Amino acid sequence: MSQEVSKDQIRQNVRSRYKEIAVQEMGASSCCSDSRNVTSTSGASAQLGYSPEELTMVPDGANLGLGCGNPQAIAALKPGEVVLDLGSGGGFDCFLASRKVGQTGRVIGVDMTPEMVSRARHNANKGGFVNTEFRLGEIEYLPVPDQTVDVIMSNCVINLSTDKQLVFDEAFRVLNSGGRLAISDIVTTAELPDPIKNDQDQMYAGCISGASSINEIKRMLIQSGFQDIEIETKNESKAFIKDWVPGQQIENYIISAVIQAVKPQI
Repeated sequence: MSQEVSKDQIRQNVRSRYKEIAVQEMGASSCCSDSRNVTSTSGASAQLGYSPEELTMVPDGANLGLGCGNPQAIAALKPGEVVLDLGSGGGFDCFLASRKVGQTGRVIGVDMTPEMVSRARHNANKGGFVNTEFRLGEIEYLPVPDQTVDVIMSNCVINLSTDKQLVFDEAFRVLNSGGRLAISDIVTTAELPDPIKNDQDQMYAGCISGASSINEIKRMLIQSGFQDIEIETKNESKAFIKDWVPGQQIENYIISAVIQAVKPQI
């Protein structure tokens, strides 16, 4: 089996998993695992760092309880900015960003799952978010013109890509001069055991076996051209990560991190 065929199979597995989440009425799935021990999507999102106020600002059905952190907390969004959300899901982070950039700003969500895009568009119409749009596409091949975005957010999605270098290259391409990344994602802190590393179905689609180390992410960001790179791990994330694969002590191998970087002024 060729590497490209294998990558495509992983991509299809990920797409199928998030299609299932998109078509359910409401979920309490994590980024990444159906076994999260939470009673509601609001409970899951509170664990990820979202405030009660943020949880009431979005239409019903936008918050699917997905993610591994809160990129809003680091994005420092300003009125009038153009924001791009990689892997926008039901639109949760996009709608929060929409309120911060205001009517003079714009928010674009990109997701590779048609059902997620449809759900997000429905939520946008329901909530009257006229400055927010959702596009079908893969984050390795963004449907966004060069140098048209001020801020790129993402919440536990880049680890799902089979070509992370291309994701960062594309992010660099679409960002304006001086544009910035504000990403929450999973990173490895130790070598994953072979049974987990080689599970290209459940563990990859579950935001585990596709994770990269901090040094690997830094290397890729530098290769893409980014500067002012900061990666900060969040030890408190172990409290919910341990429930992604009960009994496997997965929190000893992965952790949530906030990743920030800047495209140099040209």
